[in-house]
Amino acid sequence: MKNIIVIGGGKIGGAIALMLASTGDYQVTVADRNEQQLANLDKHPAIAPIRLDISDRAELIGALTGKFAVLSAAPFNLTGLIAEAAKASGVHYLDLTEDVATTKRVEQLAQDADVAFIPQCGLAPGFISIVANDLAKNFDSLESVRMRVGALPQYPSNALNYNLTWSTDGLINEYIEPCEAIVEGKFVMVPAMEEREEFSLDGVTYEAFNTSGGLGTLAKSLEGRVRTMNYRTIRYPGHQAIIKALLNDLNLKNRRDVLKDLFENALPATMQDVVVIFVTVCGWKDGRYLQESYANKVYAGVVAGKRMSAIQITTAAGITTVLDLLANGRLPQRGFVRQEEISLEDVLNNRFGRAYEPKTMDLKKAV
Repeated sequence: MKNIIVIGGGKIGGAIALMLASTGDYQVTVADRNEQQLANLDKHPAIAPIRLDISDRAELIGALTGKFAVLSAAPFNLTGLIAEAAKASGVHYLDLTEDVATTKRVEQLAQDADVAFIPQCGLAPGFISIVANDLAKNFDSLESVRMRVGALPQYPSNALNYNLTWSTDGLINEYIEPCEAIVEGKFVMVPAMEEREEFSLDGVTYEAFNTSGGLGTLAKSLEGRVRTMNYRTIRYPGHQAIIKALLNDLNLKNRRDVLKDLFENALPATMQDVVVIFVTVCGWKDGRYLQESYANKVYAGVVAGKRMSAIQITTAAGITTVLDLLANGRLPQRGFVRQEEISLEDVLNNRFGRAYEPKTMDLKKAV
C-alpha cells in the first residue's frame, strides 16, 4: 500500500482522496488548514485528515516525509511551496496547476531531483495534452493543433450562461493572464479573452476564446514542428462579452478580490455540469492533407460510490491516473515529466482513466 498526501481538502482534493482510498491500494492523508474543509471529507478508513499550514515550511516537510508522493490540490499561488517541500523531503510531486509561472518553477526544481515532478495532471492542462499529442503522432508533419475544453452547466439560467464548477481563483487567473500559443511556427504570448470563435457539437452551439495555461508544456514540445497551435476555453455564446466588460470596462482585472466576491455571491455552484473536450489536429500523412479530431462530453455521475460533478471527475481522474502509472512503473521515476510523455492508451486502460469514457462509471466497480 502506498502512502499518499493530498494538499487541499476542497471538492477536488476530497474527490482525489476518495477515489484513491476506494481502491484499497492507497493510504491517503488529506492536509488543509481549514478545519471545516477537513470535517467535510468523506469518512473512509484509508483517509486521514490533518490540519496543516502550508506556509510553515518545517511543518509541511514533516507532513511529506516518508510518503510516496504528494498531490497538490491547493490554490495555484501555493503550489510552488509544496513543490519545494517535495524536493526537500524526497517524495514524488504531482499537481493540477494551470499557472505557467508555477510550472516553470517546478521544472527548475526537477532538474537535479531524485524523484519525479509531474505538474499539470488535471484536465486542461493534463488530459487534453495527452489527447492532442496522441493525435499529432499520426501525422508525418503538422499544420495545426487546436485544443478546446469547457466545464459548463447542463442547465444555464443566467446572462453569463455559467455556474461555478471549480476554483474561483483559478478561473480568474486563466481569464486574465497571457496565453501561450504557436503562431506561424513561433512560440508567442497572446492576450486572454480574445480570438473568439463559434462551433457546434452534437447540435449545441458554443463559443471559445483564449485563456491561460491550457496548453501546458505541449507548446514547447511541439515548437518548430507545427504552424498553428492554441488552447481556448469553451462557453455558451454570450459569456465572453460580459466577462470582457467586467474585466476591462469596470477594470476588475486589477481588482481580483472584488471579481472573486462578485462571482462567488452571484453565480451559484452546480453539480449538474458537463465537461466538453474537443481537439482537432491537421497535417500531412502519406502526401495527403488530413484532419483528425477527438470529441467527448463527460457528465456528472457516481464515482467510488459518491455523486460527483463532471469537473471533479475529469480533474481528479487525471491526477489519480498519473499517480497510478507512476506507482506501477509506467512513468519515469525522477526528473521533470511532461503530460505529453504519457500514453493515451495507458490512460484509457487505467482504472481511473476510464472516467474519460463517453459515459461515466463507478470506479469502485473497476478496482
